Amino acid sequence: MAGNPLKSLRNEATCSICLSFFKDPVSLDCGHSFCRACITQCWEGPDTAISCPQCRETFPQRTLRPNRQLGNMVEIAKQLSVPAAAGDLCNAHQEPFKLFCNQDQTLICVICRESQAHHAHRVVPVEEAAREHKVGHGRAGSGAGSRCGCSGAGTREVERQKIMSEFEQLRQFLEEQERLLLAHLEELDKEIVKIQDENVTKVSEEISRLSDLIREIEEKCQQPTSQFLQVRPLDTQIPFEKPVAVPEDLRERVGVSSQRNVCLQEALKKFKGN
Repeated sequence: MAGNPLKSLRNEATCSICLSFFKDPVSLDCGHSFCRACITQCWEGPDTAISCPQCRETFPQRTLRPNRQLGNMVEIAKQLSVPAAAGDLCNAHQEPFKLFCNQDQTLICVICRESQAHHAHRVVPVEEAAREHKVGHGRAGSGAGSRCGCSGAGTREVERQKIMSEFEQLRQFLEEQERLLLAHLEELDKEIVKIQDENVTKVSEEISRLSDLIREIEEKCQQPTSQFLQVRPLDTQIPFEKPVAVPEDLRERVGVSSQRNVCLQEALKKFKGN
């Protein structure tokens, strides 16, 4: 399905080297991103050229920049993906079965695809294999199917239900994210307002204390010279209450909240682009 936003998001969150979700994604100077372990393995050896595996651009030195926004997008893609049951995982690699080997007539994962056992075989995505098998069964019973013309209608209904199910999952996920983010922002607002109120109170107290001191000085200045000279000097070192600083953990939480918002905006742009 060309316009499937979930599939587009999964593709954007997949490393082009290992064909799995990014793990500790890093970006190169050319803008392409890979798993840190994957690109490090590609650059192993003292004589290995430092280049991008995707566009082949070469670099003078090994520079890997952590891509936290892409990491957040991967987490969203993982949450949107339907978890595979234990029986749907490859025993050898613990990866979901996404491919079908026509020669061996068996399900395989993306890592199995690159192995010697299946490298030269014709391999197709599971969805395509399922469609081919449905076509075969449809031909076997084409007598009744061709007369009633319901075979194509059944396929369209399955596809329609699949689309509705995926978008329902997307809606539920976005609603839950909206609720969590708004609750988080409300909590941050309360903490920030509390700090602001404390600072306003301290400033008001300082203003009141300084006003009393100014009034006391003015009263002493009005005394006769003989009495004024006998007055003990006032303590000029007036302690000042520093405002309450914003805690570091609060700054970090605000940053994380902002980063999540940026990540959702990027995901929305990609959906609109598709």
